[in-house]
Amino acid sequence: MPVRQGVIAIVPAKDEVARIKATVQAVLSLPEVLSVIVVDDGSGDGTHQLAADAGAYVLRHPRTLGKATAMDSGVVYAEQLGYGRSPVLFVDADLEDSAHEITPLIRPILAEEADMTIATLPAQKSSGGGTGRVVRLARDGIQGATGRRFEQPLSGQRCLNREALDEALPFAAGWGVEVGMTIDVLRAGLRVQEVPVALHHRVTGTDLGAQLHRANQFKDVWIALRQRRAKR
Repeated sequence: MPVRQGVIAIVPAKDEVARIKATVQAVLSLPEVLSVIVVDDGSGDGTHQLAADAGAYVLRHPRTLGKATAMDSGVVYAEQLGYGRSPVLFVDADLEDSAHEITPLIRPILAEEADMTIATLPAQKSSGGGTGRVVRLARDGIQGATGRRFEQPLSGQRCLNREALDEALPFAAGWGVEVGMTIDVLRAGLRVQEVPVALHHRVTGTDLGAQLHRANQFKDVWIALRQRRAKR
């Protein structure tokens, strides 16, 4: 059982061969991070190998099961590795070297000043795609369910202590995981903070693949909100 205070980082990844090595190396370089787990969600490239080469524990899904399932698999694997009592840091696979800047997200958890932290990122490069419709749905839905308004409700960079993680499980399916997590943790009466962090994602696009992704994201967020309205 690990004894050093710190967090276990979980990185869901699919076809991130160009970015995963830099992301893992950056996260592993932080003194607050005990280990990194990469969950390869059915990648068709060498994501898993580069993640392992960078020093991560790697768990592979034989086919794509979705972000929420990858996150859940990472939590289970962390427990198997002996990190069942450690806070969990969720990190997107495409942050590359900017992941060096994620420490401000961890500190409030280790200092017991918050139960869950959510990163707010600076303006990101974009080729014009935008995700305003999904963000509005998520923001308005969370505010309607909890009374709290979040600047970046879909941010995947989050750190949770074990109490918050227990409340967030089981995760909402697919791309609804962040919205469901926020509502569930707040409804449990726990402390949630947004923290500005200088992280950067890859450029978003307007091609058919990007449009389909946003449509799926909207659907999953809507389902997560509907399920939580039914629990009131």
